[in-house]
Amino acid sequence: MGTTPPRWPAVAIIFVNACASPVGSGESDPPKGGDYALEVVARGLEAPLLLVAPPDDARLFVVEQAGRIRIVRGGSVLQTPYLDLTDRVGSGGERGLLGLAFDPDFDTTGRLWVMYTDRDGVSTVEEFRDVPGTDRADPTSGQVYLRLAQPYANHNGGHLAFGLDGFLYVGLGDGGGGGDPLGSGQDRSTLLGSILRVDPRSAPGPPWAIPTSNPFVGSQGARGELFHYGLRNPWRFSFDGVDGRLWIADVGQNRWEEVDAVAVSESGVNFGWNLMEGPDCYGATSCDRSGLREPVFAYDHDLGCSITGGHVYRGKILAALVGWYVFSDYCAGWLRALKPTAAGDVETVVDLGVPQGGRVTSFGTDADGELYVLVQEGIVYRLVAAR
Repeated sequence: MGTTPPRWPAVAIIFVNACASPVGSGESDPPKGGDYALEVVARGLEAPLLLVAPPDDARLFVVEQAGRIRIVRGGSVLQTPYLDLTDRVGSGGERGLLGLAFDPDFDTTGRLWVMYTDRDGVSTVEEFRDVPGTDRADPTSGQVYLRLAQPYANHNGGHLAFGLDGFLYVGLGDGGGGGDPLGSGQDRSTLLGSILRVDPRSAPGPPWAIPTSNPFVGSQGARGELFHYGLRNPWRFSFDGVDGRLWIADVGQNRWEEVDAVAVSESGVNFGWNLMEGPDCYGATSCDRSGLREPVFAYDHDLGCSITGGHVYRGKILAALVGWYVFSDYCAGWLRALKPTAAGDVETVVDLGVPQGGRVTSFGTDADGELYVLVQEGIVYRLVAAR
């Protein structure tokens, strides 16, 4: 463990592997609390869980938990959904339509992938096709790539995102149940508790290909789709658009919420669940930490209850925030930012001082890299400078 950071009253905050050089040295001043505000972009959505924009596309696509993808244009939510999957999505609790990723070449291919739990509780990844010249996807174009039965109703994960390498990354929780009773986090023979890396773009339909550079391809007793493992429930991960670093917010069990960070050159990282929760051994006073990656940041449940992962800001309107990873907590609703060093360590956290806008379910970015905040109460905000 690195140096001990300043602490908020009655709150445990842990920085792991911090190095000595101060964050921001030789750079612009760090962001300050009170300099930021939430600007309402759209209201009236039903449990929005994700916002995505294809490259060079002015539209904002918002995923609703019940199974609809809505388009926000010019501050208005279009009346007709872009895609309505409510006939096949099982929604409620931690289930529903959870993920959306557009082909990096969406403007020419029209391909997009969604992840949802169906009415039988099966995690499903399905591809659909855009209808050119419209604000609709073709609901009859669906092709299923993955069906994975979930042992419990929680910890389904459900996030999709393309990395800078052009491959699709898929986030799956440990399958639920308190403390990972099936041991999924440390079991490389299951897809649960992992980040997968697959290639659905090299062919016009399923099955997806498994990149030969994945770390466990050809390993006995391990699934070739696995790229990282040892996760409890990654509720949103994202890639830094500049250095490709993968940022993962992993929801904790009883005490710790954590942020993990992985360099683009790394694969096969074991984040430790359920041997560890955050910086601590889980259910034991000691444990063998060899081969386990500790989080770069963790906070305990005096500060919140369930982490919501965000993005490294790469927009243009908030200069001091460029290069900082912004995240939140579903219960507390605050916004905080971490600044990584070149080595990927974290030394400081800044409370952005934004008044709570609701229960934060997710973040998103538009085609210009500006940052949006979604809340359970049906509002989409944009992070802006305070006036």
